[in-house]
Amino acid sequence: MDDASSAKLSGLSPFELKDTLIRLASSNAERMMLNAGRGNPNWLATIPRHGLLGLGAFALAESEQSFSYMKQGVGGLPERAGIDARFGAFIAAAPDSTGAVFLKAAVAYARDRLGIPAGDLIHELAQGILGCEYPDPPRMLPCCETIARHYVLREMTGGKTLPGSVDLFATEGGTAAIGYIFNSLRENKLIAAGDTIALGMPIFTPYIEIPQLRDYQLAEINMAADERARWQYPDAEIDKLADPKVKAFFLVNPGNPDSVRIGTRPLARIAALVKDRRPDLIIITDDVYGTFADDFESVFAACPHNTALVYSYSKYFGATGWRLGVIGLHRDNVFDRKLAALPESDLRLLAERYKSLTAEPRSLRFIDRLVADSRSVGLNHTAGLSSPQQVQMAMFSLFALMDEAGEYKAEMKQIIRRRYHALYTALGADQHNDANSVDYYTLIDLEALAAHFYGKAFADWLLKNQEPTDTLLRLAKDGGVVLLPGQGFGTLHPSARVSLANLRDIDYSRIGEVTRNILSEFHADFSRAAKVSPAGKQK
Repeated sequence: MDDASSAKLSGLSPFELKDTLIRLASSNAERMMLNAGRGNPNWLATIPRHGLLGLGAFALAESEQSFSYMKQGVGGLPERAGIDARFGAFIAAAPDSTGAVFLKAAVAYARDRLGIPAGDLIHELAQGILGCEYPDPPRMLPCCETIARHYVLREMTGGKTLPGSVDLFATEGGTAAIGYIFNSLRENKLIAAGDTIALGMPIFTPYIEIPQLRDYQLAEINMAADERARWQYPDAEIDKLADPKVKAFFLVNPGNPDSVRIGTRPLARIAALVKDRRPDLIIITDDVYGTFADDFESVFAACPHNTALVYSYSKYFGATGWRLGVIGLHRDNVFDRKLAALPESDLRLLAERYKSLTAEPRSLRFIDRLVADSRSVGLNHTAGLSSPQQVQMAMFSLFALMDEAGEYKAEMKQIIRRRYHALYTALGADQHNDANSVDYYTLIDLEALAAHFYGKAFADWLLKNQEPTDTLLRLAKDGGVVLLPGQGFGTLHPSARVSLANLRDIDYSRIGEVTRNILSEFHADFSRAAKVSPAGKQK
C-alpha cells in the first residue's frame, strides 16, 4: 500500500480501520484470520440464561392460564394474585433443571437479602420477560432496579457503603449511556460549544471523537496516564482538573485500551481535589471492565456526588448482543445543583422544554431528563429499555450477587490471564505483575518491542520509516492478524491493541509469533537499507 493510502487510513477511527484490516486478513483463503481487534468475548454466563429461559416457560404458562377460555395461541397478562404459589409449583415440577434451581435460589435471595417481596418480583419478571407492557416507570422497572443497584454498587465501591440513595437508568448498553449523557449535558446547558473538558487518556475512541462533532464543539485537554508508571495518572496530570475552565472530566476505568484501573493513591488525589478545590466538577466514569478486578473502587465511590457512572453488562457476562447498561447517579449530585444555579433565561428555556412532563419542570432531576431526552422528550411515556432486556439484566445481577465466593469472576480472570501469558510467551516479551491490571486488552508497544529485540537504532528507523498503520496493515495482509492502533485511543507511542477476550489460547500464541515474524521482516529491511549486519555492525 502506498504512503498516501496509508496516511489516509491513519486518520480513520480504529473501529472503521478494522474493516480494511479484516478485508486484508481474509484475502488468503488458506489461512485462518485471527481478529483480536474488537472486544466481543467468546465466553458467556450460562446459568442466568438458563434462568431466563425457565422464567420464559413459566411466564407463558401464566399467560395461557390467564386467558384459558380463549382459543389456542392467545394468552393474557400474568395475574399477580397467587403467582408466588404457582411459581413454587412450577419449580417443584422440575427440581433438577438448571434454570429452575437458579430461579428458586434467586427469588429466595432477593426476598431474604434484598427485601423484595417474592410475589412482586415474580410478577414483574414474568410480565417483563413476555414484553407485554411498556416499561413502567420508563427509567427502570422497580424490582430490576433494586437488584441491579445492589449488584453495581457491590462491584463498583470496593466494599464501601455509600451514604444516601443511588438511582439507575437502564440503557441499551454502555454506548447508549455515553450518547445520552453527552446529549443531556448539552441540552441542559451544563456544557456548551467552546467549553473545555478533560479526557483521561488513553481512552475509548468515541470519547475523543464525540466532543469534536459539530453538535458539541468542545475543547479537549488530555489528562495522560504514564505508561512507564503502569498507566497511572501522575500528580501533575490530575492537577489539571483544578482549572475552573474544565467543565467535565471523562474517563474509562479500568482503561481501554490499557486495561489498568486507577490505583489507590491517584484515586485519593482525585477525590481530594474534587472535595477541596472543584466541588463543581462533573465526572463521567465508564467502568465496564471494573468487574474483572477484585475489590474495584470506582471514581463514583470516591466522588459520589460529582460522578455519573456508566456500567455495561456486555463484557463480563458475554452479552454484547443484549445491549444492557445502566447510568447511575447519586440522589445528591452536582448535576442537579448546577441545573438549579443556571441563569434565569436558561431555566425558562428548559422549563419550556420539559413542561409536558411535569407541572414543576424546574424541579425535574437530571436523571429523569436523561430518560426524557433519550426519546426527544415528547416520547418520554414510551421511553425505557425493553422489559425482557431488564429481566436478563436482573438475572445476571442475581447470579453475580449469589456467587459470594467469586467463582465466576475467578474463571473470567483465569481465561484472560492465560491468554495474556500465551501471547507474551510467544512474543518473547516481558510480562507484568501488576495488581491493578485486568488484562481484558493489552497494548503491544511496537517501539519498545523493536528496541528490545534489535536495539534502539532499529526502533528509531522503524518510527521514521513506518507509520503504525503500516505495521497493522502488514500484520493483516501477511499474517492474517487484525489488531487496532493504540494511537486511535490516544496512546503516545505506536502500539497495537490486542483484545484478550475473543480468541482461543492457541490463537494468541499465533498472534505473538506473527508479530515477531513481521518485526523480523522489518529488521531485514532496515539491515539492507543501512548495509549493516543483523548484529548491528558496519560491513
